[in-house]
Amino acid sequence: MVPEAMRAAWILKREFGYETRVLNLHTLKPIDEETIVRAARETGVVITAEEHQVGALAGRVSSILSASHELYGCRHYGAIGVKDRFGDSGAPWELVKELEVSASTSPPRLWS
Repeated sequence: MVPEAMRAAWILKREFGYETRVLNLHTLKPIDEETIVRAARETGVVITAEEHQVGALAGRVSSILSASHELYGCRHYGAIGVKDRFGDSGAPWELVKELEVSASTSPPRLWS
């Protein structure tokens, strides 16, 4: 998902003028809580992207944001991932589009 996140960041900058930040959170445990909180504080918006069912990374990041006293009441959060369906077989670039986790698919749901 990092290449898709980088592509989304490029699209957001080119088409809308938004500055973004991409974090590569390659493990859930250990996870860099300090970096996640700092990014949330500095950007105001956090969107997770998973190439499987939404849940593991989204839940972990959500719990970190919820537990942070310095972020209390000032965060927006969304998640991108496979929407409750079984996977398919195919080339990675085909699956990214089919499972709606590409940079060019619709924006994530945001909770505030």
